[in-house]
Amino acid sequence: MFARSSTFHGRPDNIDAGIRFVQDEVSPLLDAIEGCRGLSLLVDRDTGYCIATSSWDSEEAMAASDDALRSIRDRGKDILGASLQVDSWEITVMHRNHHGECCRVSWIEGDLDAMAETFRVAIMPRLEEIDGFCSASMLIDRLAGLGCVTTAWESSAAMDASRTAADDLRTRAASDSNGMVVEVHEFDLAYAHLHVPEMA
Repeated sequence: MFARSSTFHGRPDNIDAGIRFVQDEVSPLLDAIEGCRGLSLLVDRDTGYCIATSSWDSEEAMAASDDALRSIRDRGKDILGASLQVDSWEITVMHRNHHGECCRVSWIEGDLDAMAETFRVAIMPRLEEIDGFCSASMLIDRLAGLGCVTTAWESSAAMDASRTAADDLRTRAASDSNGMVVEVHEFDLAYAHLHVPEMA
């Protein structure tokens, strides 16, 4: 399974227009493309930072869709008044109890195989014990040596309460992979229409 993320740094007052665009235009377009497994949209209403991520059955299906989606990404950039960065990922872990209301995303550099093993064996069981936990995924970019871990929470209060435990787990993942934490950011989950199978 693979994923493509489109990262926008836009204007906060354009967020609602961006959400409507994803719901009304982007998602129906993706549903019609063979090999697509759905779409999610994370937004930070305070800063205008948004990430739209589509998931795919194969790297070939994802690559074949690129031309068809380039123009709609550019429209999203215009609607949000944003800069745009597009990244491709391999999905290595996906575990979902249910969709939540908000997400914490952590980008970690390091030994990706060691990071994935730590995530599966040591971190996932700990996450399951935290009140309000909904789901977790890990995406990797082998060329960049970068892992992207997303955890979803049933409410902003639950995500806030998890912060200390999440900091400890993130430090563990970076240490075990001889890497470093690059960025951590918290978002609202504005749209979730994903059909990626369990990959824990």
